[in-house]
Amino acid sequence: MQKFTKHAAALLVGAMMSAPLLAAGNTFVTVNGSPVSQTMANVFIAEQKAQGAPDSPEVKDAVREELIRRELLMQEAKKAGLDKKADIVAQAEAVRQSIIIRAYVQEYARKNPIGDAQLKSQYDAIKAQLGSTEYKARHILVKEEAEAKTIIDNLKKGAKFDELAKQSIDPGSKDSGGDLGWSSANNFVKPFADALTSLSNGKYTETPVKSEFGFHVILLDETRPLAVPPFDELKPRLLQQAQSQQISKMVEDLRAKAKVQ
Repeated sequence: MQKFTKHAAALLVGAMMSAPLLAAGNTFVTVNGSPVSQTMANVFIAEQKAQGAPDSPEVKDAVREELIRRELLMQEAKKAGLDKKADIVAQAEAVRQSIIIRAYVQEYARKNPIGDAQLKSQYDAIKAQLGSTEYKARHILVKEEAEAKTIIDNLKKGAKFDELAKQSIDPGSKDSGGDLGWSSANNFVKPFADALTSLSNGKYTETPVKSEFGFHVILLDETRPLAVPPFDELKPRLLQQAQSQQISKMVEDLRAKAKVQ
């Protein structure tokens, strides 16, 4: 028998707390004189289909048995007065509210589709922001400028960058020779990015680079052309991001117009 998902259970809880929503329709099964609607059954059957279950008599029988069991438990819970407890009612209402909100958001996205032109524009903006070059850099971060100057002097005397990097206060790179991996310059704060892009391969900054984090000594190991995935590959992620921004803007507009006391 197919197992019912947590999402289906949440749908049922919300449905039980919103009888007017699901009251319409034929009766699917009656338990101790209490009807369970066909609409309720349809919710569960649709959920099972979404999880890959076939539209078969076995699945419908499983739904029927599950709804009978749940109705029996619901009847016992009501006898115990749990449906009247404020905290339980509030929890169930929160689930119901989430379901209705999700449905509204999905409907809003459907009625306000985001076209390929907008996504392509977003893709081009990201490409322009990232630039055409990727940098493999290392750095040593210290608190004081004098410390950075001493490190630079030691480099000039032949000290190994890997060894000096152990002095760094950056816990993410100090034990790997200051290695920051491959990255676009845009991923760094501006003072760091400006200094990095001015370096030649194998060269380090000969003056300390100050940022909000402290003072850096930066070494550029090598560069390579930045390979951005094609638009079609990134399109689903871009669409998700654009829809999220769209919904956030809609909510912000509603909040701005709302009368809250």
